[in-house]
Amino acid sequence: MIRSCEHVGPLVRAPGPAFLAVAIIVGSLLGGIGCTSEATPPRVSPLGLDDGTVVVDRVVSEDATFRVVRVLEGLDHPWSVAWLPDGRMLITERPGRLRLVDGDSIRTVAGLPDIRARGQGGLLEVALPPNHAETGWIYLTYSAPGDGGLATALMRARLDGATLVDQDLLYQQTPFTRGGRHSGSRIVFPGDGTLLFSVGDRGLRDPAQDPRNAIGSIVRLNLDGSIPEDNPFIGRDDILPEIYSYGHRNPQGMAVAADGTLWAHEHGPRGGDELNRIEGGKNYGWPAITYGREYSNNAPIGGTEAPGMEQPAVIWTPSIAPSGLAVYRGDAFPGWRDNLFVGALAHQKLQRVVLSGGAVAHQETLLDKTIGRIRDVRMGPDGLLYILTDASNGGLYRLEPVA
Repeated sequence: MIRSCEHVGPLVRAPGPAFLAVAIIVGSLLGGIGCTSEATPPRVSPLGLDDGTVVVDRVVSEDATFRVVRVLEGLDHPWSVAWLPDGRMLITERPGRLRLVDGDSIRTVAGLPDIRARGQGGLLEVALPPNHAETGWIYLTYSAPGDGGLATALMRARLDGATLVDQDLLYQQTPFTRGGRHSGSRIVFPGDGTLLFSVGDRGLRDPAQDPRNAIGSIVRLNLDGSIPEDNPFIGRDDILPEIYSYGHRNPQGMAVAADGTLWAHEHGPRGGDELNRIEGGKNYGWPAITYGREYSNNAPIGGTEAPGMEQPAVIWTPSIAPSGLAVYRGDAFPGWRDNLFVGALAHQKLQRVVLSGGAVAHQETLLDKTIGRIRDVRMGPDGLLYILTDASNGGLYRLEPVA
């Protein structure tokens, strides 16, 4: 077993009636630790769509009443979901498959790069840039094998039917490392012609404080993979020019708020999960400062503050193991507009984070051990929130308003 802050597939038609309503969960709830084991090997399974089973029929929260509907099940450790302009969905599965969902048809996309599913690594993020309609580019992150082990890699390709073509490797974390932990691997497009994507510390800790490598950093690139001329460390010999921020442990959620602020959360060890307001050129401290503690003996790892290192906006201790981060901008839930939504693996939560003036004002737990380990949270083109659960029989769920 790999100890980690992540804590711990055929699609078949869903059975059975809806479950009973869950209790109202209000306030910011905290929880304990878990672990994840080595990734299961890829498997081939029969596919099919869910018929819209209501798994939670009514949740009354502070600013909305909703139900939870299952859209797909049987996904093998799904990691990320994105929508094409025509409504088709792309869903990554960590063991190394990309699914294309088109109405009642679910196909496995061919033409993926060489992906090594090990531990927490494999096929990870899928995201579409703002100019997708003009260019057709689709961006993916994954664990790439090479001399010295694995690297978190970023590539783009186009979809021709159910095959990826025009593959373009844009970036690979350096150096390659052994093991399969802490890949990071979320992508955001801030709307200025660039992208940002996260690279975890790969379980090595100290390299996250050495910006001469990309380990434990958020990288900023132009959409073609080149380095923007206005990156914060351009012209320095002691820091890679592609680095936007560093001192990160394992960022598995990034989103841009309505005011343009970049938010990211990351796993801490044995507590100390963080939500950070990310600014270019800043050092976010790991492992020199952290509110997490050693797994083995609960001892402090470093200090909790130091000059030149940023403090988190939110600390979750005990750890909730956050994964997936979305900003809600739809009309279906007007009381949630411009709020952040955080998934959680270990504590199986969906957490709402209310922002005010660029800071965190309030939290509310919407789901608590209701549908399983939440890997990803996204807003769909229909203005509803979607959730992916991390399991060998993982699912895609949708939150719908209830009068």
